[in-house]
Amino acid sequence: MAKDFPTRDENYSQWYNDLVIKADLAENSAVRGCMVIKPYGYAIWERIQAVLDKKFKDTGHQNAYFPIFIPKSFFSKEASHVEGFAKECAVVTHYRLKNSPDGKGIVVDEDAKLEEELIVRPTSETIIWDTYKNWIKSYRDLPVLINQWANVVRWEMRTRLFLRTTEFLWQEGHTAHATMQEAIAESETMLNVYADFAENWMAIPVIKGTKSPAERFAGAIETYAIEALMQDGKALQAGTSHFLGQNFAKAFDVKYLNRENQLDYVWATSWGVSTRLMGALIMSHSDDHGLVLPPKLAPIQVAIVPVFKTAEQLEQISAVVMPIKKALEEKGISVKYDDRDTHKPGWKFTEYEFKGVPVRLTIGPRDIEQGTVEIARRDTLEKESLQLRDIENKVVHLLDQIQKNLYDRAFAFRENNTFRVDSWEEFKTVLDEKGGFLSAHWDGTAETEGRIKEETKATIRVIPLDNQQEEGKCVYSGKPSTQRVLFARAY
Repeated sequence: MAKDFPTRDENYSQWYNDLVIKADLAENSAVRGCMVIKPYGYAIWERIQAVLDKKFKDTGHQNAYFPIFIPKSFFSKEASHVEGFAKECAVVTHYRLKNSPDGKGIVVDEDAKLEEELIVRPTSETIIWDTYKNWIKSYRDLPVLINQWANVVRWEMRTRLFLRTTEFLWQEGHTAHATMQEAIAESETMLNVYADFAENWMAIPVIKGTKSPAERFAGAIETYAIEALMQDGKALQAGTSHFLGQNFAKAFDVKYLNRENQLDYVWATSWGVSTRLMGALIMSHSDDHGLVLPPKLAPIQVAIVPVFKTAEQLEQISAVVMPIKKALEEKGISVKYDDRDTHKPGWKFTEYEFKGVPVRLTIGPRDIEQGTVEIARRDTLEKESLQLRDIENKVVHLLDQIQKNLYDRAFAFRENNTFRVDSWEEFKTVLDEKGGFLSAHWDGTAETEGRIKEETKATIRVIPLDNQQEEGKCVYSGKPSTQRVLFARAY
């Protein structure tokens, strides 16, 4: 499986693409820019969904579903929103096909042109706020806390599996509130939900912050984000939460009768993560041997491989393994007992290693005689022999240990690749030679931000929420600055 698999140092981009395909996570489809998510990849996404869905519901949100098609006129109601998405929109113009007059295939029926074109949703603010207009009449109807699991389309010219595809899966929360303070609190709450998930489930340390005005979501007053650092020194935006103010409420005339019996516009938020998290998961932890998955999100947490030559040996091994499997499953651990006789044990070892299964147990006739089992951990590739009687507690402890080790390893990498820079020459040198996060002063102007991006392809990833006031000079313009921001090249 790992044959001709490039290392990260040889070609990081090819390493990533090959890993996604050879680990059976996804593949390119017949539609340019779109992907097929294969069962193993989708199983990881389902685990991500399940955890996040519970977190959303625990914070009072409900799931709903809204149309994939949005009337074109809706986008013109909020100026900055349409400007932000106009170049990425796929447009439906006709509603019917017909047989070609020359008898060769089918063509679009020119008589079936839509009165108004429909946009395939790039995001759902407009269709949802048109709906909320009918739902919200009084302060008694607030807050509205809705989440949607859906697909969206953003027409991309350059695509990469999971990281940037024309169609992708995501969730998008859309909430309405009576006050500005409630909406801001909602935006910050969801940012913290995302950060908690990234760190405690994905084992990825993230930096919480706000985006610069130039990097904000189209139509937002404030965009909060979590940023992670990948192994190649590039940043990846792992989740965003937006305070939308009253922009969409005013655009779609969503008013409510407040407690003082006066009409007022509601306050809004939106927030979301996508299958881009799959890319973050891969690039944060995987190595030159293949995929490495944190145990909490691994579809298979423990793989048990029997070593046998005869059916009788397999029967003896199975009699020992099945009680262990059952005991682990009763503890909530996902176990696969691979007793196939169509593949040799060595092939299975390689497969589970490449697919990132956190723990592998191997047991053969000699192990049964000695009352032992071999246990291998994916994160360090270490193996040891244990007594069978100790295996259940050892596996539980080892899964926790692997989860922690992956986070600690990623945290150490980020710390070692975050640099304070104070001059433009130092900025460029560090960026080109080391990459990573660059903590630098910025004068706060869009002009300076744009020139830095143009000259280096680095952008302001976040203005950290825990920033301390620090007098200094902008790394580019030399103008006064009161705080550092994080720059990086990014996906």
